[in-house]
Amino acid sequence: MYPYLRMWHQLWKFRNAPEMGLLDTHISRHRVWPHDLDPWRELNNGRTLTLFDLGRIPMSVRLGFEKVARAKGWGLTVAGNSTRYRKRVTIFQVLTQKCRVLGWDHRFIYMEQTFWREGECTAAMLLRSAFTSKAGLVDPAEVALALGAPPQSPELPDWVKAWIAADAERPWPPQV
Repeated sequence: MYPYLRMWHQLWKFRNAPEMGLLDTHISRHRVWPHDLDPWRELNNGRTLTLFDLGRIPMSVRLGFEKVARAKGWGLTVAGNSTRYRKRVTIFQVLTQKCRVLGWDHRFIYMEQTFWREGECTAAMLLRSAFTSKAGLVDPAEVALALGAPPQSPELPDWVKAWIAADAERPWPPQV
């Protein structure tokens, strides 16, 4: 089940936080609870992705996307990701999450989310997200303008461009 109480807690916690610019970093803290663990008593990989959600959702509110989306009938969906898990995370540990937009192309927005504990990165995710409407995908440049940002994306880092190119080579639908 999705952790709605935790989501509402994060939204409540940041309800009076200042608005953010599209390229600013949102920082949040998350504790690992017993129900976040896998049978090996460490943070479950799927729950890690859910905790990353709990950073992106309040970030989208602070960016003003919630208001714009409601007014225009837009939505936001995850369209792909690549996650690295590098340090073991166990019960009751507190993680600091950093979430930021890296840039966008004509279809997707690219974000980096990381978890930190005692100065060391435990996990990092590159996320591709799409803005949606009843008519299909919304150009991220249009979303940037609606959020008061320039429509031109900053230059995407080379490692993001390489991921985009590599992912485009994957067959779709997958060959079974």
